[in-house]
Amino acid sequence: MVNQLGTFVTNDEIVGFIKEQLQYKKFCHKILSQRAIFQAVQEREITVTSDEIQAEADRQRLAIRLEKASDTLAWLADQGISPDDWEAGIQQKILAKKLAETLFASEVEKYFAQNRLDYEQVLLYQIIVPYERLARELFYQIEEEEISFYHAAHLYDIEKKRRELCGYEGKLNRRHLKADIAALVFGATPGEIIGPHQTDLGYHLFKVEEFIPAELTEERSQEIIQKLFQEWLVSEVNYLLHNTHY
Repeated sequence: MVNQLGTFVTNDEIVGFIKEQLQYKKFCHKILSQRAIFQAVQEREITVTSDEIQAEADRQRLAIRLEKASDTLAWLADQGISPDDWEAGIQQKILAKKLAETLFASEVEKYFAQNRLDYEQVLLYQIIVPYERLARELFYQIEEEEISFYHAAHLYDIEKKRRELCGYEGKLNRRHLKADIAALVFGATPGEIIGPHQTDLGYHLFKVEEFIPAELTEERSQEIIQKLFQEWLVSEVNYLLHNTHY
C-alpha cells in the first residue's frame, strides 16, 4: 500500500493539495514546531529509549485493538506509512513530552498559585428562555417552591440537550464562562437562584449546586505543563519564522 500510494500520489500533488485547501501555513508551522523541539532536545541531550518507544507503540495498538503484529502491519500499510515512520512519530511525541517536563515541571506550582482563581470550579445548572417575562415568572415560581429549578429547566429551556439534563451544565472553570456570567456565578452562594441575566442567547437563570476549590492534581499539573510548553513553542516558531524562508 505504501508503494501504491507513492505511485499514485506524488509529493508535488500533496503539497499542491495542501496549498489549495489553505493548509500550507498550518503544516509549515507544524514542521517548524518539530524543528524547534529537535533543536531543544539536542541542546539538552534528551533521548528516548527503544523500551519507551515500544511501550508507547503497545499503548497505541491496544487503543485501536491491534492485538497481532500482522494486524499492526496491515493497519500501517492502510495508513500508507512504514513501521519506521510510525516509530519516528512515536519518538517525536515522547521527546516533546520529555522536553515539556524538563522545561516547565518546576514552574507548575508557581503558575498554579498565581492563577488559582482560574482553576476554581462550579457545579452549575442553567435555564435559558427566550423571553424576560417567562424568566421572571420561573424565577419567582422557583423561589416560592412552586416548581423546582430542574423541572423548570426540563420544561422550558430552549435547548433540547439541556432540557434532557434538567439544566445541568457540569463542572466548569471560570475560564469556561464569559466574564459577566463568571462574576455572577462565582459571587453567588450554593443553592441561590441567579437572574434573569440577558445575553444574545436569551434570558438566563443559574443555580450553583457546589463550589469546588482549586486543587493541583497530577492531571492539572500536566495541563499546566502543556499550556506553558505550547506558549514556548509558539514563541520558538515565531523566532524561526523570522529567520527561515520557505
